[in-house]
Amino acid sequence: YRPEVIDVLHPTALAADELMVATPGEASSHVRSRVLAARELQCGRGWLNAQIPAQLLRENCALDRAGRQLVADVIDRGGMSARAAHSALCVARTIADLSGERFVSAMRLTEALQHRAYEARCSSAM
Repeated sequence: YRPEVIDVLHPTALAADELMVATPGEASSHVRSRVLAARELQCGRGWLNAQIPAQLLRENCALDRAGRQLVADVIDRGGMSARAAHSALCVARTIADLSGERFVSAMRLTEALQHRAYEARCSSAM
């Protein structure tokens, strides 16, 4: 598992009628530009998000009140380990960077947690 790599996951295939009316996705060139900009931000901070030292996590992945409550809930109620929480925060930081956001919001943390949950379901199904 490499937390700095987020695969684009497609849980279900589209039916033919859905495919015919689907709107086109983002152009690859635009995605590439966002990825390069996010990587530049990370390098400017001194490390890639997956390599953020634990002691600097709060500084680089500062959360609002809702985000702090969400982390507390997944640790206390969901049994998430400190390492897994650290990983989720790093992924949330990357999602925020890709979205051009300065701060990590609870919404970005939720996205990161959803990626983790989906990966866990997929790996247990194999």
